[in-house]
Amino acid sequence: MHTRTIGNETVGRVEVGAIGLGLMTFSQSEPQPRAQLLDTVRAALDAGVTLFDTADAYGSESLGRGAQGDNEQLVASLLDELGVRGQVFLATKAGHVRTDGGGWDVDSSAPHLRAAVDASRERLGVDVLDLWQHHRPDPAVPYEQVLTTLKEIHQAGKVRMIGLSNADPGQIRLAHDVLGEALVSVQNQFSPAFRSSAPEIDVCTELGLAFLPWSPLGGLGDAKTLGEQHPAFAEIAADHGVSPQQVALAWELAQGPTVIPIPGAKRPSSIQDSAAAADLVLTDAELARLDAG
Repeated sequence: MHTRTIGNETVGRVEVGAIGLGLMTFSQSEPQPRAQLLDTVRAALDAGVTLFDTADAYGSESLGRGAQGDNEQLVASLLDELGVRGQVFLATKAGHVRTDGGGWDVDSSAPHLRAAVDASRERLGVDVLDLWQHHRPDPAVPYEQVLTTLKEIHQAGKVRMIGLSNADPGQIRLAHDVLGEALVSVQNQFSPAFRSSAPEIDVCTELGLAFLPWSPLGGLGDAKTLGEQHPAFAEIAADHGVSPQQVALAWELAQGPTVIPIPGAKRPSSIQDSAAAADLVLTDAELARLDAG
């Protein structure tokens, strides 16, 4: 697979597959068969997918507050069972928390983030997290204060690289000022159906930050559904003999040299199809047609 870079000379540069794997679907709804998930991880690695993305708040809503950390524990156990730790660049997040009913809340207080990074390190079985991302702004905590906490945690040597998620252009620039070279990525929603993060992609391209689109297929993993809602993607897919999902991911890769989509998958066939998008070359005319909707 073609690769793209996360990092810089100060914190180190890591080459990862141009398509990553979002792990939320491994445990967000009903539990998936373990053998199936192991096969999915194998298929991802065999296809050249090396960026795996989880979060401390991912887990089944049926667990209530117990969902906190559930996905991290599952992912760590899968990687250990396969013996593939050294093949994966593992990203996680903090700042989102689960409630008694399995819902979502935010907490970016310094005590919470300090405790969260240690909890993630323990669950994932590492001394230093590869990429630790602030999950979502907290209205109760000034953003600059959050960034100061992230900087302190990075300086303590607990995380190799820092990322943001769900940040706007102003927040990205502020973070770049505060965190310097420790900041390496931004993870925002971007898909054929959700394009309002285009300004953030531009800022990331300017600053040399990786942009990781979450939900890059807009939650439309089914080819028929994606094609029906976005006919241009289906028509171009038919011309190339590929799935609309591959066209969507290839279009996102073409948005900027630092874009690395992280589609979710819980079956080998899903990640194999997504990974193939890294080799799909779209013409300027096709990209213009997709840009127009």
